[in-house]
Amino acid sequence: MKLSAQSKAFAVLLSAGLFAGCSSTGETQDDGAYGSDVAAIDQEGGSTVYGGDDQDGVSSSAMTEEERMAAQQQAEQEALRDITVFYFDFDTAEIKPEARDVLVAHAQFLANNPGQQVRLEGHADERGTKEYNLALGERRANAVQRFLIVNGASRGQMETISYGEEKPAVMGSSESDWAQNRRVELVFE
Repeated sequence: MKLSAQSKAFAVLLSAGLFAGCSSTGETQDDGAYGSDVAAIDQEGGSTVYGGDDQDGVSSSAMTEEERMAAQQQAEQEALRDITVFYFDFDTAEIKPEARDVLVAHAQFLANNPGQQVRLEGHADERGTKEYNLALGERRANAVQRFLIVNGASRGQMETISYGEEKPAVMGSSESDWAQNRRVELVFE
């Protein structure tokens, strides 16, 4: 069979590349280390993450199913607590259903940390009189406070304040702007 010079050159390059890719560098790995602080999978099928030079780590294979579930729940609760602003519909102090799980997470955190203080800042949009909006902001902050207390927080951990329309989150006079200004903010101290 006749091969063209171009085909022969291609075959030689391919062979050289294959040979180079399969060759070893002569370096050895000691103790089965992979040059990283993380061993992907141990022999039992779990994973181990090492925390530093002392090689003490956390192995998921050593955790029971209950511990895994508890760790997952704790991570979910911490993620929920990142949300600290709660919005309200026009002219109401009723807590929205989508805010309830987040507020329960905050209440549990406060119940588990009795020294933690939080300020509940109530706000309203610019529609209505200043006096009415101050009262509405206070009703909103008080509604959140009552919800937190019912779910385990202590009244002594909380302070409520109303800013009414005085501290808008967004300047403007559209429905979208107003919706962002009707809120209660949790400020942890």
